[in-house]
Amino acid sequence: MNKKLNVCLLNDSFPPLIDGVATAVINYAQIIQHELGSATVVTPAYPGAEDKYDFPVVRYSSLATEKQLGYRAGYPFSASKLEALKNSMFDIIHSHCPFASTVFARNLKEKNGSPLIMTYHTKFNEDIKRVIDNPIIEPQITKFVVQNISVCDEVWTVSRGAGENLRSIGYEGNYIIMPNGVDFPKGRASDEEVDALRETYGIDPSLPLFLFVGRVFWYKGFKVMLESLKYVSESGMDFRMMIVGDGGDLEEIKAEAERLGIIDKMIFAGAINDRNELRIYYCAADLFFFPSVYDTNGIVVREAAACGLPSLLIRGSCAAEDFTNYQNAILVANDAFAISKELIHAANHLSALKDMGEHAMNEVYLSWEDAVKNAYERYHIVIENYKRGITQSRETKTQEVLYSSISSITNSIQKVRSITASAKRKTIKTSKTITHAISSNFVKKDK
Repeated sequence: MNKKLNVCLLNDSFPPLIDGVATAVINYAQIIQHELGSATVVTPAYPGAEDKYDFPVVRYSSLATEKQLGYRAGYPFSASKLEALKNSMFDIIHSHCPFASTVFARNLKEKNGSPLIMTYHTKFNEDIKRVIDNPIIEPQITKFVVQNISVCDEVWTVSRGAGENLRSIGYEGNYIIMPNGVDFPKGRASDEEVDALRETYGIDPSLPLFLFVGRVFWYKGFKVMLESLKYVSESGMDFRMMIVGDGGDLEEIKAEAERLGIIDKMIFAGAINDRNELRIYYCAADLFFFPSVYDTNGIVVREAAACGLPSLLIRGSCAAEDFTNYQNAILVANDAFAISKELIHAANHLSALKDMGEHAMNEVYLSWEDAVKNAYERYHIVIENYKRGITQSRETKTQEVLYSSISSITNSIQKVRSITASAKRKTIKTSKTITHAISSNFVKKDK
């Protein structure tokens, strides 16, 4: 029987910020802690965060970049946090984001020698494009991300499409597909709960209700969503479109709905963090409308399926993987008019939608318990491979020297805290000199 593992999980987002990857990390941590071994989550600090979990959450320094990035950027060189975690004796380190989290994970690996896994959840190159509007800097940051991923001992993706995207940005190593699950049980909320929710929002039981759950940003497909809903409204059909979530583009999206003349059809419910309550929202809808071509797995689509709610998805998108048109989902071209036709047809055939939902529930459902147990079994294989020197890591000698140097500097910083103020100033000056020398050395090597 395999021994119980001590697992370190890292991600750049974590509650109070909720997104699909944060949800994945929570479920990994809870299931490992409750059923399999022990887990610790490492994530950037967030103002007002209350980490009331039955697993440890370690937060390191962060910068206020919510407006630019949608979350806080971590500073992954915290000497004190790295030193404290060094003593945790992790068997394996699992990063879920290739930015600060994987940099922190690499520094931690340098200290305790544990193998490092990276899961590629989403199209991070699209994130970079949105944030860095500079044709010179953008490729360099993408290159950094690829290098950060390439040094991991094993790389996972959550779908075939995620793997294809990873290849498209220059990753040349191997990867395996390790899909995410959902934490909803199979089945629907009670009719009483559904009726009460519809009544709260003044939605007649006979009125078609479309639902979106997720972060409210344009890149989630809101442009084509609003345009298609305008066509549906112009056809004379009455409906309601409920948006559950929050995000930086919310006010712009509301303004666009107003401009298109469909604001009276829209319901902006805000973020629903209570999972049991969110399940009722899924069960109250007739169709899950998810026109995103950005998402690589679409956990929310699987959540809808768990509740017997079929989805309208963009044909060829990662979210549409494992779905069959008109059997367990509606798959359509990324075109507003084509989508509107499918919405109108669906609204006129609600009984057919219920049948699709039943198929979705029975054919694409994967619980988080099964997903995490699959990952946990793989952890043991990665650890054994690592002990035998079998790794996907493509870390160059230059990168190895850089991270060894960073580790030495963070160790020096930790020692600084125990010496006198005058000595501290002297040591910091020395550290700056070392850092400058390292930087100059790498510049020379890159030329």
